[in-house]
Amino acid sequence: MKLETFFEKFDQFADAPGAVAKMRELVLQLAVQGKLVEQQRDDGSAKPLLAAIASERNERAARLRTPTQHDLDACKEPAFPVPASWSWTCLGNIALQIQYGYTASADMAATDIRMLRITDIQNNQVDWASVPGCQIEAEEAAKYLLSPNDILIARTGGTIGKSFIVPDAPVKSVFASYLIRVVPPTSVSARFLKTFLESPFYWTQLRQMSAGTGQPNVNGQALGRLEVPLPPLPEQKRIVAKVDELMALCDRLEAQQQSREEQSSQLARASLARFATAPTPANLNYLFHPSYNISPADLRKSILTLAVQGKLVPQDPNDEPAQAILRATAEFFARLVASKKISTPKPLPHIDEVDFPFPLPSGWVFCRLGQIIRISSGDGLIAKEMNNGSIPVYGGNGVNGYHDKNNVSQRTLVIGRVGFYCGSIHVTPEKAWVTDNAFITTFEEKCVDIEFLSWLLKATDLRQRDNATAQPVISGGKVYPTILALPPLAEQHRIVAKVEQLMSLVDELETHLTTTHTTAQNLLSALVAELTRK
Repeated sequence: MKLETFFEKFDQFADAPGAVAKMRELVLQLAVQGKLVEQQRDDGSAKPLLAAIASERNERAARLRTPTQHDLDACKEPAFPVPASWSWTCLGNIALQIQYGYTASADMAATDIRMLRITDIQNNQVDWASVPGCQIEAEEAAKYLLSPNDILIARTGGTIGKSFIVPDAPVKSVFASYLIRVVPPTSVSARFLKTFLESPFYWTQLRQMSAGTGQPNVNGQALGRLEVPLPPLPEQKRIVAKVDELMALCDRLEAQQQSREEQSSQLARASLARFATAPTPANLNYLFHPSYNISPADLRKSILTLAVQGKLVPQDPNDEPAQAILRATAEFFARLVASKKISTPKPLPHIDEVDFPFPLPSGWVFCRLGQIIRISSGDGLIAKEMNNGSIPVYGGNGVNGYHDKNNVSQRTLVIGRVGFYCGSIHVTPEKAWVTDNAFITTFEEKCVDIEFLSWLLKATDLRQRDNATAQPVISGGKVYPTILALPPLAEQHRIVAKVEQLMSLVDELETHLTTTHTTAQNLLSALVAELTRK
């Protein structure tokens, strides 16, 4: 397959994670394998080039120290085959100089010389106006002044291995100690070396060199041992031109992809905003229309929003109003207080009309969460105390083990109490053990559907009511004042049925998207393998 065909097939694998980034890597890998441009007989061979480099290094050695000469292991098989006109060598055999930067503090005072640091290099660019000055003697500065086509390589930290090529007309500057300068010979294209220093082959070698160190770093000796596949100079120049052309194409593809994603996001946001003010019931055919391209996560959130605002199913005037639920629930809690099963609750604030979060559907009622539920902590049970029975043990993250005893004897709604899963919602089977990392919820089951309550609390996001401490934690005092809308019991049942139906559709959609992305990823991997095959 030709590389141009690969780019023509972009739409087939554009959904693969990091598709354009993979294309960039492919271009650079093909560049150093000799597969990006055709070889030409008039180019000659890289062997005379190596002789010319050696001559230039010898001339320089009379004035300045040159890097240590490295011999390739004759018994070692090359990393990959290269064209017959190419030669394998080491970076230390090519570079006229591999030099550590100057050790000094940067000074923002106005000076004639600047101090280029790792942090000044961003995305292969330098804002020279922000590069600080450097107090350095002229004789010392002469050893470190940057020249056009010098290549700088970061030698430590999070930027290790990243390179920068000094522009044709650099600002008068020295380079800092956490950078290493590589000076190319005149008979090697600095741009080709920069291409090599961005290729996957370079990064593979660099990772091997810096592995096993606490703080990743690379030194000049290690850089000198980097194996470099070297083409003749005319081919180097053609490779650089082709890389520029294909990287520009990648830029355009990436821009088009970002534009499509942004348009899709805008359309999705507009559609979600439309549903926020939709009549009852909302037209779900539009919400699931493929042109909206709403993510499964946003779809689930939208479904719950519609459900708890009374826009998912129509209201039925024959349903008993939700106000009756509040009366029955108040009587239920009063009986529990009288029997000392729960404590007398603190009074909750009255709900003013100005506090209504949205227009109230017919038959619904606004209430505070503390009017319909009570919460109490579960019982402590650590892993070594679990007897590995058949009864699930619930914490804030759901089932985290099994025990041979239970502390709840009916389906129970559990709320995560502390930590990362603070505010998470789960429903247990008839027998379960709920630990003290979660709350057991008590409510009048004749008036509130447990599945509806589960969806309602998920939509409410109780985590927002935590105590804003380093360790997230919620309490009754925090969540009881939460305002929510309660529908009649009959409508609760209809809402649950509709939510489950729609969530099933979202699950199918998510599976389809995952399959599509996987297919695109597999296609991309197959195409890359075909193009880079030895």
